Amino acid sequence: MADTKLFDVIVIGGGPGGYIAAIRAAQLGFNVACIDEWKNDKGGPAPGGTCTNVGCIPSKALLQSSEHYDQANHHFADHGIAVKGLEIDVAKMLARKDTVVKQNNDGILYLFKKNKITFFHGRGSFVKAVDGGYEIKVAGATEESLAGKHVIVATGSSARALPGVPFDEESVLSNDGALRVAAVPKKLGLIGSGVIGLEMGSVWRRLGSEVTILEGLPTFLGAVDEQVSKEAFKAFTKQGLKIELGVKVGEIKAGKKGVSVAYVDAKGEAKELAVDKLIVSIGRVPNTIGLNAEAVGLKLDERGAIVVDGDCKTSLPNVWAIGDVVRGPMLAHKAEEEGVAVAERIAGQHGHVNFNTIPWVIYTNPEIAWVGQTEQQLKAAGRAYKAGSFPFLANGRARALGDTTGFVKFLADAATDEILGVHIVGPLASELIAEAVVAMEFKASAEDIARICHAHPSLSEATKEAALAVDKRTLNF
Repeated sequence: MADTKLFDVIVIGGGPGGYIAAIRAAQLGFNVACIDEWKNDKGGPAPGGTCTNVGCIPSKALLQSSEHYDQANHHFADHGIAVKGLEIDVAKMLARKDTVVKQNNDGILYLFKKNKITFFHGRGSFVKAVDGGYEIKVAGATEESLAGKHVIVATGSSARALPGVPFDEESVLSNDGALRVAAVPKKLGLIGSGVIGLEMGSVWRRLGSEVTILEGLPTFLGAVDEQVSKEAFKAFTKQGLKIELGVKVGEIKAGKKGVSVAYVDAKGEAKELAVDKLIVSIGRVPNTIGLNAEAVGLKLDERGAIVVDGDCKTSLPNVWAIGDVVRGPMLAHKAEEEGVAVAERIAGQHGHVNFNTIPWVIYTNPEIAWVGQTEQQLKAAGRAYKAGSFPFLANGRARALGDTTGFVKFLADAATDEILGVHIVGPLASELIAEAVVAMEFKASAEDIARICHAHPSLSEATKEAALAVDKRTLNF
């Protein structure tokens, strides 16, 4: 093993939480190392974690490609555009997706160089506590020994497999395999109607797959505001997604000709689903295997997640953990905020993450985005509130776009008018939600948004109108 290299901060994991933590720590004057083991198809480094390599970024690339195809196939005629001989080149679509991924990988490597961060390509793991810090081993092309005063663990998460049904990424797919399907499957099955399932189901449905989603819960998108989930369910069903709720999945058989899924539907009837490919999207598990946490006594919970306090401090002094490997929502932007906050706490500053204003987005069509509490949560808490909503059907820009599905919904405190939650289903909800996040961070009232001038014609006018609706004074509906 080479001589031990000394650092102020060592970050294990180069995903959104890890690389951002490394950059912020470097900005604050620390000597920083970042370790990441992701490889590209040539064996080279591919920092960015699940998000960049097999998650957020490639899925959005495929969603965009499939949306173009769907528009050309079904909606261009409405604009007077005639298309003949329309075809989908899946190989080229996947190649474009891979290019987008590589651009992001290369961008992170550039940022490491720009910020004078030492990057190590390999798997990082604890060895032992040493004077003033911890020894970390990097297992890569060559083995390296590092020592750091502070260690930030940002090792992310992996797809959860069904018991007894491992991912082979050929017939039974995780998010990774779902992004590499070489040809449009005639029949595609999904177990789980969460974010990944809906987004991947949307991609292949647009390209011609017959898609069936089996969801064990009796409700659709249970974490989403009920009014929004009902609107989304109606839209997805109309598009052709077949969604069965309240099912109990039984035996799954995978063979060369496809996959069969035995299940019992909500009425208690035994059924079987035969598909070419099956995507399993039933949640994710923290990546702590191989971290060698036991060597230093790093405390894990029953799920294998690293136990942290409100400041992301672990059971060990000067060891921190962020992102999917700790409690809280498994969202890339949550990990980024924690990474910044931890770097600032190491520097003696007061880093802050407000879990109540972390936005959520599902990039389907219609898009779904929300921040804050849902109406059912407010009812359960017994909190008095006012609600107001505005449909995109009455929005001029939405009409011009030809996409009027959905609405914007505000929930505000009945006495103070403070915004408690904003829920959007419709065009570009992912972009519109940012205004609501800013408003809630500043403890704005619904009236504050209602009295702000919004550009006309814009989709954001629906946000203003929904805020007006809280006081029952919409202007355009």
